[in-house]
Amino acid sequence: MASLSITIQIISLLGAAIFMIMIFRLIVQGRLREEYSIIWILCTVILIVFAIWRKGLEQISLLLGVYYPPSLIFLAAIFAIITFLVHLSVVNSKLQNQIKNLSHEMAMMKKELSDIRASIPLLETNAAVAVHEK
Repeated sequence: MASLSITIQIISLLGAAIFMIMIFRLIVQGRLREEYSIIWILCTVILIVFAIWRKGLEQISLLLGVYYPPSLIFLAAIFAIITFLVHLSVVNSKLQNQIKNLSHEMAMMKKELSDIRASIPLLETNAAVAVHEK
C-alpha cells in the first residue's frame, strides 16, 4: 500500500511539473498575460506542496474543522473559480465599455473625414475662380 501512495505522489508531482511548464510556455509565447499566470503558478505550487506534504491536507482540515479532507479541496476550488469568474466578468465589462467608446470615436472621426472630403471640391473651385479673376 505504501508503494501505491508513492506512485500517486510521483504522478502528482509530474503532472504539476508538466502543468507548470505549460504555463511558462504560454507566458513566453505571449498567449497568457502575467496577471493571470500568477494565479496558475500559485495553484501549481499548491499542488506541488500537497503532493510532497501528504498529511498537509488532513492537518489543515483538522485546523478548519472539516470532517472529510478531500471536501476541503472542492470547497477551495469552488471559491477560487467563483472569484476568478467575477474577476473575468469585471475585465469583460471594462473591455466592452472601451469597445463602445472606440466605436463612437471612430464614427465621429469618419463623419469629420467625410465632411472634410466633401468640402475639398468647394475649396478647389473657389481657388480656381480666384486665380482666374486675377
